[in-house]
Amino acid sequence: MSTLTDSLLLAAQLVGQGDAELWRIVGLSLSVSLAACAVGAVLGLSLGAWLAVARFPGWGAAIWLLNTLLALPSVVVGLLIYLLLSRAGPLGEFGLLFTPTAMVMAQAVLITPLITALTRRLVQDALAEGGDQLRSLGAGPFTSALLMLLHERRAVLTIGLTAFGRAVSEVGAVMIVGGNINGVTRVMTTAIALETSKGDLALALALGAVLLGVVALVNLAVAALQGAANAAEAQREVITA
Repeated sequence: MSTLTDSLLLAAQLVGQGDAELWRIVGLSLSVSLAACAVGAVLGLSLGAWLAVARFPGWGAAIWLLNTLLALPSVVVGLLIYLLLSRAGPLGEFGLLFTPTAMVMAQAVLITPLITALTRRLVQDALAEGGDQLRSLGAGPFTSALLMLLHERRAVLTIGLTAFGRAVSEVGAVMIVGGNINGVTRVMTTAIALETSKGDLALALALGAVLLGVVALVNLAVAALQGAANAAEAQREVITA
């Protein structure tokens, strides 16, 4: 219990003192994970919407593969991206290994199957309820799927938050392709792993508490935006009525 208490006090101290190194690491963690979520959202939302309405030979196998990829080990992703970006790999000439870009690629690969699977289920359920109306208006299958994503934008935002949580808490892949280089690729999770390996458990737990706090603030900001959007929508309905 003393270690846990010490870690909470240390976390408060780090935040209160405005430790420059801490906030630099926090900033890099957020920028990498948000960029990965943007890439994963473009790929996952499009692919998930298409899989919800497409029917082709091997469709069932594709869904099985997608669901299997939800358990894709982060270390395996890190190794694959490492081989891709190493000097002997096909993208080695670009020098992306041990850079934030490589970390974005690894996290995007990890979260894309998650976004795709959740989007497919969301669109299928939404079309089961309101798809007939869209089809009667002449909307094609993929167009209907995209319109349902727009209609279910709050659920899409929840999917995005889920993907962000998966990305920002990842350590294995970013450790391999980023190298945990101080001042370059060190993020919150790799810093936690480093302090744990050094035996400084109080600092490792303190960094974990800070990371949870940052994620909580992101969720709080999104909830506030949702609340403001709901209030504005309700106001427009009152004015229209």
